[in-house]
Amino acid sequence: MAKRRAAAYSDDEGVAGPSSKRSRTTESDEDEAPRAPRATTSKGKKAAQNEDADAIEIDDDDEDGSVAAAAPDAEAERKFEEDYEEKIREGLMSKSKTQGGIAEMGIIESIEMHQFMCHKYLTFSLGPQINFIVGHNGSGKSASLSALTVALGGKATSTGRGSGLKSFIREGQSVAEVTVMLKNQGEEAYRPKDYGRSIVITRRFTREGASSYKIKSREGKVVSTKREELQAICDHMNIQVDNPMNILTQDSARQFLSASTPADKYKFFLKGTQLSQLSEEYQTCMENISQTSKVLKRKAEVLPDLEEALSEVRGRWNEAQKAVEQKTKVDELKKELAWAHVASKQDELTQQLNEVAHINHRVEKCEGQVRQAEADRVKCEAKVNNLEAELESLGSLEALRQRKEELAVHIKENKASLSEFRNDEKAILESKSLVDKMIAETEKQIQEEQARLETRSKEKRERATSKLLELNTTLAEDEQNLKHLVEERQRHIAEAESVKAEGARLSQERQELRGRVVECEEQIRRCGEMEKSKLAQYGSNMDRLLADINRAQWYGQRPVGPFGMFVKVKDPERWGRLLRVVIGGAMGNFAITDARDRPALAKLLKDSGNGRSQIIISEVDLFDYSEGEPPQDHLTILRALEVSDEYVLRQLVNNLHIEGTLLASNRAEADRALLTLGGGGVAMAADLYRVVRFAEGGGQSSVINDLRNNDPRQQLFRNSNAAAEKRRWEGQRDEFNARLTTLDQRIAELQITYNASKKAAGDIERQEASLNRKTRTMKTEINNLQLELNEDLPVNIQTLQASLEASRAEKQSIMDQYEDLLQKKAKIQNDQRPYVEESENLRKQLARHSERRNEIQERLSAAVTERMSADNSIRHFMSKADTEREKLANAEEVAKTLEAEFEAWSEKAAKYCDPIANPRKVDVVKRNLEAVEAALAEREKRQGASIGDIADELRKKENALNTARGELKALHSLNKALRQSVKERLARWHEFRRHIALRCKVYFSYHLSNRGYFGKVLFDHVGGTLNLKVQTDDQTATQAEGKEKDPRSLSGGEKSFSTICLLLSLWESIGCPIRCLDEFDVFMDAVNRRISMKMMVDTANSSKGKQFILITPQDMNTVNFGPTVRVHQMEDPERGQATLAFHHH
Repeated sequence: MAKRRAAAYSDDEGVAGPSSKRSRTTESDEDEAPRAPRATTSKGKKAAQNEDADAIEIDDDDEDGSVAAAAPDAEAERKFEEDYEEKIREGLMSKSKTQGGIAEMGIIESIEMHQFMCHKYLTFSLGPQINFIVGHNGSGKSASLSALTVALGGKATSTGRGSGLKSFIREGQSVAEVTVMLKNQGEEAYRPKDYGRSIVITRRFTREGASSYKIKSREGKVVSTKREELQAICDHMNIQVDNPMNILTQDSARQFLSASTPADKYKFFLKGTQLSQLSEEYQTCMENISQTSKVLKRKAEVLPDLEEALSEVRGRWNEAQKAVEQKTKVDELKKELAWAHVASKQDELTQQLNEVAHINHRVEKCEGQVRQAEADRVKCEAKVNNLEAELESLGSLEALRQRKEELAVHIKENKASLSEFRNDEKAILESKSLVDKMIAETEKQIQEEQARLETRSKEKRERATSKLLELNTTLAEDEQNLKHLVEERQRHIAEAESVKAEGARLSQERQELRGRVVECEEQIRRCGEMEKSKLAQYGSNMDRLLADINRAQWYGQRPVGPFGMFVKVKDPERWGRLLRVVIGGAMGNFAITDARDRPALAKLLKDSGNGRSQIIISEVDLFDYSEGEPPQDHLTILRALEVSDEYVLRQLVNNLHIEGTLLASNRAEADRALLTLGGGGVAMAADLYRVVRFAEGGGQSSVINDLRNNDPRQQLFRNSNAAAEKRRWEGQRDEFNARLTTLDQRIAELQITYNASKKAAGDIERQEASLNRKTRTMKTEINNLQLELNEDLPVNIQTLQASLEASRAEKQSIMDQYEDLLQKKAKIQNDQRPYVEESENLRKQLARHSERRNEIQERLSAAVTERMSADNSIRHFMSKADTEREKLANAEEVAKTLEAEFEAWSEKAAKYCDPIANPRKVDVVKRNLEAVEAALAEREKRQGASIGDIADELRKKENALNTARGELKALHSLNKALRQSVKERLARWHEFRRHIALRCKVYFSYHLSNRGYFGKVLFDHVGGTLNLKVQTDDQTATQAEGKEKDPRSLSGGEKSFSTICLLLSLWESIGCPIRCLDEFDVFMDAVNRRISMKMMVDTANSSKGKQFILITPQDMNTVNFGPTVRVHQMEDPERGQATLAFHHH
């Protein structure tokens, strides 16, 4: 497998060079010098390989397959540097003045180690930009870089701390674990829905050599355990864990800083920028292309052998042509045999057509007899219909009987009331007679006593008596007026109550009409839906529901439904209303064959608004239901329907028993039909009655409640279309609205009347209260006068007068009761009179109705018997006609088959050869053909193969030669295109190297200037070396000519500082977001170390989206840090330490 490529990355957008996020995580430990690429050329030669002089050019395979580097043109290099050096320097200066941004992904948020190297447990968090890990030797600083390398899939050898993973396990432990948390934010985050804002990578390994990964989200959810996922994450985030320029370990840093040669530096340059990887891949491509050219050349050598084999087969083919004459005779005989078969089939067809004509004549005769019987039946049916219509026109007796019974109850109650009134009247008259006698005797006694007192206080008594008489007269008038006011008030109250009751009744009626208007609107809406879809009458969103059912996967057969799609009423005008009530509810049902499909179908029904539809689970069993059917002359629900699906029909039979439920026009006819059957049964009447007859005798009937107007079943089984139904419902709605308008007006009038009556009653009530107060005052005055008179009378006269007043009051009470009794008696007598008259009229109507009904029913029975006879005749002749038609169909099918065979044979024979007139018989032609074929087979036997075999072999040889030539030509073109592609990529490789080298030079000079040094980087791409030339500040003062020092003459600190400048320059050419460097300042003095620190911090601050991890054993107290720097101070060496303690600066 070819290694993956990672191109140079630049922080400056103005510098040419494409970027790539692909990283290299292979386990290769190769460290050999790269092979520099060079452009190659191809040569070719032509080889004529076929008889048509087609030329196929095959490249020579003797050219150099290596990718060597040519010496660059010095003038071109100078011009390139002049064109781009200033642009790069301007970008560098601009960048150094700006603050770099924090990376949104790919940087390390935290590292955690368990039993790793010298640490029992260690964890710390890293800043997003600059991190210094500081500690004494042996404190475990470098373990963090080793843990980072191991966790991200790097090789153990690349850490410089061990040859295998088990060498990282802490002494005395068997398992170690390292965890790294990567930032994963921004628009280019890796699978943010799965991982979230951070990716946690944990690698666990044992001393036995086992190693495993867990790649989790921040919340701890394990997303993957595969190394391929880790590689994909590193590729996406451009993390190159094995790139020595990204993670420079302690040993590598010490070697690079102190002892690296120019050749080592050049290798480091190519490997760090991944140019060496591209070089190796291009070298592999060129070797494969050269190898392909050699293979194509070997394949071209096979062409002469194919041409020689083709020539040999052609010779045999020419020899075989001599047998063509004998084969021609065979062909002629085969042609005659084909048309002999056609003639034989034509004779067979003619005989069958004659038989069809004979049977067809018998069918026509039977059909004529059926038509005559049907005409007789139509006459009988018309007669029966007329009698049934006449019987129905009589109306039902039930209402008349019920009314007569109600009248009888009223008459009986009134008679009982009159009897009670007569007894009460007799008792009242007897009481009145006794009271009259008592009054007469008392008055006589008073007159006698008064005669004795005529002489005493005559004048005074006369004045009091006169005043008393006047007051009594006035009181009587006021009481009479009060009585009239009470009666008037009660009349107004009664009128208001009557109006209120009427208003309540009309309001109820108005509410019902409004409900009917709403129902009509609902039906109009349903009709609108039916205009759009005929399935709307069976439920909501049926088109979408059926589409969902068709798309879904089912365990059993696809659900069947709604049932209404397969059901049609033969006579909807007659039976539609009844069947809408009886079976309409089942028209929205569905049937399935597997119970496991029920939840899925129920969800689809609920989502589409058809949750009330029933789901029936039943296997496809087309059983015979004829045993449950009555005789043919009895109409059942099944016989009134047309069911187009046999499976649906069986479900209706199973669930609704439509095969045995009779249909009749009315209740009486339903009862008679059940009686004629015997044995009990159920019948449904069109006037909405359900009639039952029990097998043991007796029966009952019950009313079937009609559907409400807003019931969805109202749209089923109608003869009219949706538009006509819509107009019908709109007409009803308009009629109800008109009635509503009239009712609203009437209710408003009643409200006015009610308000007027209540107001009048209130006015009278106030007058009544005033008059009551006045009468109470007069009664008090009368009582006082009466007491004054009574004081002057003897005690016995006072007693007699008191008794007289009591008797008179009792008489008045008796008379009031008598008057009330007479009024009630008169009212009942008035009410009784119309009841008696109506009852007599009903008796006469019932008698006439019963007599007329019996007469019509007798005539109807005779007509039905005549119709049954006609039905029997129709069935007889239809059965006979069906038998003949079946014979005719079979005969026609045979004739059709023979005709098809004749036409097919004729067509095949016509395709085979031209028609032959009057061919011989089939057996004669066969004998001649067999004889000639035997002779031809003997000739082919001598040749070793048939003519057809030789022709097939010739075609195969020609195809093989043509295929070989075509494949060679196509492969040659492909190989040529691949070679040209590699050349173009090599040119780009040189361009990348040139840009990266120039950037390195510019940045190196800039970084040296921070120390006051001057210098340059010298690249020798042919020799594979990288040299540094540095002029220090002291050299400027001592050397007049200002020549640069050779690196070997620099001090240790100067040499380390120069190498650090080179490393920072190279870092600008890679795209990985992480830069790690271990013990970079071990050979530096304090000045160089301080300047190097500042330079690194400034570089990191100006870098966009980069994280720096720098490890040093030196003290950091003298360094001035900014907010972007985080320092992690390690504790002094203690094996067995727990959580890392560090200080932030």
